[in-house]
Amino acid sequence: MNESILDGFRVAVLEQDLHVYGIRVEKKNGDGVTHFMRSDDAVNLYSASKTFTSLAVGMCADDGKLSLRDKVLDYFPEYRGVAAPGSEGITLRDLLHMSSGKLEFWAGALDAENRGKDWAELFFRVPVKEKPGTFFFYSNACTYMLARVVEKVTGQKERDFLVPRLFTPLGIDNPQWHTDPAGHTLGATSLYLTLGEFSRLGSLLLGNGEYGGKRLVSSEYLKDLREDTVKCRVGSDDPEGGSGYGYQIWRCAEPGTYRADGKYGQYCIILPEQETAVTITSHEERAAYDIIRAVFREIVPRL
Repeated sequence: MNESILDGFRVAVLEQDLHVYGIRVEKKNGDGVTHFMRSDDAVNLYSASKTFTSLAVGMCADDGKLSLRDKVLDYFPEYRGVAAPGSEGITLRDLLHMSSGKLEFWAGALDAENRGKDWAELFFRVPVKEKPGTFFFYSNACTYMLARVVEKVTGQKERDFLVPRLFTPLGIDNPQWHTDPAGHTLGATSLYLTLGEFSRLGSLLLGNGEYGGKRLVSSEYLKDLREDTVKCRVGSDDPEGGSGYGYQIWRCAEPGTYRADGKYGQYCIILPEQETAVTITSHEERAAYDIIRAVFREIVPRL
């Protein structure tokens, strides 16, 4: 692949003053090109971290350790006595879909207790205001609880579980992932990777769960990850924020495409028809979705 494929994108970044750190375009056969606008430091993937948590859930499902139909509260019987009414109906699939019925990004008014209480307890205490599974509300708490369930069924913190199962096979050494005060992996945010490391997520998804000749997660789970979606809307009416939400991934406005998506423009965009992944790290506070549009306008036609 010739680096000239990035010429239009690089011009767009300059003309639109988009604060992109780096971009990698990679085909399923491994052919690719990378361009950096600054040093390739490990960056906070923000909510793109959520897709890695989804993969952890998929691996546990593949192992027979859980089912997406399972009720979350069944894994935390110690909190049945304090759980808000309706909490008993929330499934793992509801958490994957950001459809718990709890309408708080973390724990709302209960956040004041997050230094001394188990965050899982705080999650269950938050009121259920919509029927679980019926209403999309983007919440870090949903993903955090998925990470806690992974910990319950494996006996390992999510990050530690994923080291031999995902990170080491992807060639990612000693990844840093922030924890809550009690040491539980956040799951929803604060996984730090370089552009090259982040791009291996794209390679794994393009490989339908295989990387380097080794299957890491089932193709069946990845099919559901991208196809079992719910209607969503975050913030504005921008179609990039309202084209559908799967298992901790966003549907792009361009049909058939999807992405891991983190704050300020941390993107791993999967283009199945072109058998290509486009991975980007950025810090664009003003118009992050314009980065996605530049990919589809300037790169995709050249593939």
